[in-house]
Amino acid sequence: MSSRVFEAVVIANGTFPTRAEVLEIVRTAPMVVCCDGAADDFISRGGVPDIIIGDMDSLSEANRLRYADIIVCNPDQETNDQTKAIEYLLSKGIKRIAIVGATGKREDHTLGNIALLAEYMAMGAEVVSYTDYGVFIPCHDTHRHNCTPGAQISIFNINATNLTSEGLRYPIYDFTALWQGTLNCCPSGEFTISAKGDYIIFITA
Repeated sequence: MSSRVFEAVVIANGTFPTRAEVLEIVRTAPMVVCCDGAADDFISRGGVPDIIIGDMDSLSEANRLRYADIIVCNPDQETNDQTKAIEYLLSKGIKRIAIVGATGKREDHTLGNIALLAEYMAMGAEVVSYTDYGVFIPCHDTHRHNCTPGAQISIFNINATNLTSEGLRYPIYDFTALWQGTLNCCPSGEFTISAKGDYIIFITA
């Protein structure tokens, strides 16, 4: 996944990444959008955001003043700051987006941020979410993927039917529970998921 060319990176306010591959994605991004207080962490590490977006309930007062000209304040409480960042980028015609920092800290935020990937895909974003352990990829219908041979694979069904696979160790089916598609494996480094509908896969690094 790191070979993808991204137009922007969104830094969410979870745990800042430490994996070299993910840090390189951030370093080389043409545009960095920080979600509210995530900017404090990014700036403290020497980063310079292009945009800071959110309801500004967690950004430090010092950085609120220092970066006032790049702040996009969106007070909408019906969605989260990660979604506000994606909506902002899509409004600028930017679709190829990597998200980092969406996991860690509060587990409810982690689950919400991952589940939202399918909605971003439906909105037209080509989005993936990197962690220190792997990458979450929202998918629609049939997709082929490359990975490290032996990588662990988990599949989270959103609304897909007719789920089958090639290249995975264990056969898959139309999962109805969140846990049922977890802990699979790809021995060869290449697999295909066939389906009708939306699902999210996780591939370990």
